[in-house]
Amino acid sequence: MKKIKGIVLVGVLLVYFSGHSQDTLSISKSDLFQKVADKNLQIKIAEKSYQSAKADYNQTNTLFLPNINVSYTGISTTNPLMAFGSKLNQEILTPADFNPAVLNDPAVTQNFATKFEIQQPLINVDGIYGRQAAKTKMEAYQLQTERTKEYLILEVTKAYMQLQLTYKAVKVLEKAEATATANLKMVENYFKQGLLQKTDVLNVKVRVGEINNQLQYAKSNVQNASDYLAFLLNEDSKGKTYKPIEELENAIEIEAINTQLSENRKDIQAMNKSSEAFEKMMQMSKMNFLPRLNAFGSYELYDSTFLGTAAKGYLVGAQLSWNVFDGYKSIGKYDKAKADFQKAEVETEQYIKQSQMELNKTNRQLKDAENKVNLSQLAFEQSQEAFRIRQNRFAQGLEKTTDLLLSETQVIQKELEYSQSVFEYNFTKHYLQFLTK
Repeated sequence: MKKIKGIVLVGVLLVYFSGHSQDTLSISKSDLFQKVADKNLQIKIAEKSYQSAKADYNQTNTLFLPNINVSYTGISTTNPLMAFGSKLNQEILTPADFNPAVLNDPAVTQNFATKFEIQQPLINVDGIYGRQAAKTKMEAYQLQTERTKEYLILEVTKAYMQLQLTYKAVKVLEKAEATATANLKMVENYFKQGLLQKTDVLNVKVRVGEINNQLQYAKSNVQNASDYLAFLLNEDSKGKTYKPIEELENAIEIEAINTQLSENRKDIQAMNKSSEAFEKMMQMSKMNFLPRLNAFGSYELYDSTFLGTAAKGYLVGAQLSWNVFDGYKSIGKYDKAKADFQKAEVETEQYIKQSQMELNKTNRQLKDAENKVNLSQLAFEQSQEAFRIRQNRFAQGLEKTTDLLLSETQVIQKELEYSQSVFEYNFTKHYLQFLTK
């Protein structure tokens, strides 16, 4: 019975842990680019902003297209003016209706009217500039959306490289853990032989514990990097961990990169389009002082019975309107639009200069990163050789345990620093390409 209970307990534990285990999903960089373009939330927000601007532009079609309205109205009245007008519209007036007594105190009169109205803009100069401003604004949002996609490609590349770096750190620390464990066994054997003191064994055990702790921290960083990658891809990260198919590059590739700021960069084009839109808005406010010409017309059906169409009539015309003075409102709008345009111009100039400064800074960082890779690679190789020498001397009883531990720690540190420097150089190169794209 006890044996059966034990088997059941083991089965329950296996089910529990299998239900709470992490699924490791292999993923390549090419897969990420397609997923981020299809699913990233920031890209979707940018696309919706563009669609909103496009809808604003479509609204300006009213500048050329007619406004058509259909209405059906039924009334019952004893109002003298309304009663007389209703009969007149219905074409049923008789000489008796001109009797003053009937005019002043009419009987209940019913009127059912069907009315088709059309309003057609003809000349609205301010509206033309408003339409141009809306179109330019839409184009600016389109360019900004394209730049957002380029930025997300850069960001997902960085996230993928960070994931590679965390796996590399785990691999280095696992190797260090194996080395430290082997050293611990060797020290324990020497201690049993009376060649070392108890403090030497304790020092090595402390070092093994430190590496175990660093390894656990590195594994947590793997999950953190995986979660951020899942966020960029708009995927649920619960219960799964991404693992890159490609390992972190172990060397750098020097190549010439154009470091000139291009005015064809999508975000700079978007800023210029934004300034152009504000200029069109200023011109629209200026043209608001000009008169407008609009045509209108209506076709009306009247009857004293519901849905009747006994009497018919139409009306066509045109209106030239000119708002000569509106209490300084139009002047104030023009001044505001002018200030907004000038502000947009200054912001565009500032953005271009700031972008050039960022480009120059990144170019210097790339050179610094290249130098750091070379130095860290040399330091890593030297630390490996130093550790090999100390390990051999320690086996011969010529080195202290503390010196061996210090040398071992230095090897791990320099290898991680070298991997970090390679990551920094490669990402800086990607970022520089993004700034010059």
